Amino acid sequence: MNVAACLLAYNLIAAVIAPPILRRLTRSGLAPRLGVLAWTATAISVVASWPVAVGLLGADLIRSWRDHRELVRGCLFALHGLLVGRAGVAVQAALLIVAVLALTALGVLAWRTVEALRRARTDTLHHAHTARLIGTPGPEGNLVLDSPQRGVYCVAGRPAAIVITRGTLAALNPRQLAAVLAHERAHLAGHHHLLLACTRALASTLPGMALFPEAASEVARLLEMRADDAAASRHAGHTLVGALLALATPAGNQAEVPTPAFSALGGGVGERAQRLLTPVSRLRLAVSLAGLSAAAFGLLIAPLALITLMLGATPLCGAMPT
Repeated sequence: MNVAACLLAYNLIAAVIAPPILRRLTRSGLAPRLGVLAWTATAISVVASWPVAVGLLGADLIRSWRDHRELVRGCLFALHGLLVGRAGVAVQAALLIVAVLALTALGVLAWRTVEALRRARTDTLHHAHTARLIGTPGPEGNLVLDSPQRGVYCVAGRPAAIVITRGTLAALNPRQLAAVLAHERAHLAGHHHLLLACTRALASTLPGMALFPEAASEVARLLEMRADDAAASRHAGHTLVGALLALATPAGNQAEVPTPAFSALGGGVGERAQRLLTPVSRLRLAVSLAGLSAAAFGLLIAPLALITLMLGATPLCGAMPT
């Protein structure tokens, strides 16, 4: 039970304390890849600690069922007097029921998350199929929608596609178009849609926990910046900024254009443009990399280290000094 209690305590700390720290570390977007890793590591470690903690608790309760006195003594020691007097068997049964209910709840959450991922995949495939039906072949094998609105986005699938409107082709010069296409190819090459689908599925499944909706929002923002960096490494940053600003300029009724998972206008155009045009000192970049690396590594390794240390010290709930 010591291990389970410590894992749940870590869970609470990571869910409450980690988000504001990560928000501060990733605000500038200096290292978007590490920022995505830190946010996803936090979400994964919190979710993964639940079944491990409940499983350990249930295993200890079942193993100690015939020796409830020792179980109660160990739990008294671990929980500081929560279980007292002659309530040993009753409390043990209650804890076992709680463990079963918790496992059931985790199963429901897992099913809802899988369903959210399935729906996201179905919507993506439907969107890609629709784009191929109404689109026409364009430059470099991309699909062109006959619409005056300005928009360009990628759709994952087999094969994946980049969709461009005729309004976009009219608004961008060749260099700007090449930069925008490089941005969208970076999304596809990095399989960003999978990360976004997972974080959004957790956010829709657990909207009451602020960590998951915030992680989904921050991961989406940082993925746009990561794609910006990939495009800017091949094309001038000001070229990409010019393209983003041109696409952000409304042209008629923008509501007619579908809203995809990854649009070149996602993540806040103004913030992204300022980031691309602002020089970054090596010292500031090094500090950001160090902070994010430490956060990501700590959040990934902390639960494993905690389980290893606690199991080595107290392998059974009932183990305590006599």
